[in-house]
Amino acid sequence: MPQSPSSSAQAAREAVATRLRDLRRTAGLTVAAHGKLCGWSGGKTSRIENAVTAPSTRDIRLWCDATGAAQQVEDLVTLSLNAESMYTDWRQRARAGLVEQQIAVGRLFSESRLFRVYSATLVPGLLQTVGYAAGILHIVAEMRDLEIDDSPQAAQARIGRSKILHDQGRRFIFVVEEAALYYQLGDTEAMAAQLGHLLTAGAVPGVSLGIIPSATLERCQWPRETFHVYDDRLVSVELVTARVRIKQQSEIDLYVRTFEQLRRMAVYGAEARALITRAIDALDQPG
Repeated sequence: MPQSPSSSAQAAREAVATRLRDLRRTAGLTVAAHGKLCGWSGGKTSRIENAVTAPSTRDIRLWCDATGAAQQVEDLVTLSLNAESMYTDWRQRARAGLVEQQIAVGRLFSESRLFRVYSATLVPGLLQTVGYAAGILHIVAEMRDLEIDDSPQAAQARIGRSKILHDQGRRFIFVVEEAALYYQLGDTEAMAAQLGHLLTAGAVPGVSLGIIPSATLERCQWPRETFHVYDDRLVSVELVTARVRIKQQSEIDLYVRTFEQLRRMAVYGAEARALITRAIDALDQPG
């Protein structure tokens, strides 16, 4: 399994920082002297070199000018922007509202033909019903302390996005841990509707829904963080604080390999529906 996604994003930042530090050292400049040439304190130079502060495009230009490496500006700016795009802070994204987040994800979906989704805790977004989605997004709005809770509208936008499941020429492979069927988000009625929807979701042409039984013996993978693989070009991983986008091919390949191991542990068709039905029956049990 690849390193954690947050570590991967930090590693990309550190790679940029190392390149900048090497330029300063090659130029024979001390931290203090370099900071003076750039017009800032030596402390800022140190923070950038230790990947504590991400350099702006202007910072990189000044850095390269000070070290006689103007020809490296374009390459370093590209590396830095790629590193920062890997790690998208949820609060930063939420300023535009939850509806806008759904629209942004929809654009990413429209560019892909093969979707692979693994979730240990939730029903994947494309398979959600409006009541279940509203329950999740309301929790998100409260957790992020949003000024405006547009979770009902965002839930509708999320459900509208699911029309893509019926597009010809696209494939969707969902793998969900059985435990996710028992985490009640929203009221009992919303959860029952969600589980009922899953009973037929796997019958849509181009859609594969697998459930990994909790009683699986000798698992080849333990439950992982939720991740999405778009074709073979991008992996998106959801953390508490951020969504990390992984574009390095070697890491994408490891996520694909992990997904295949998880997929092989899942059951499908009648066996999957039996697990879903058991979860529906559990909703009626007291306590």
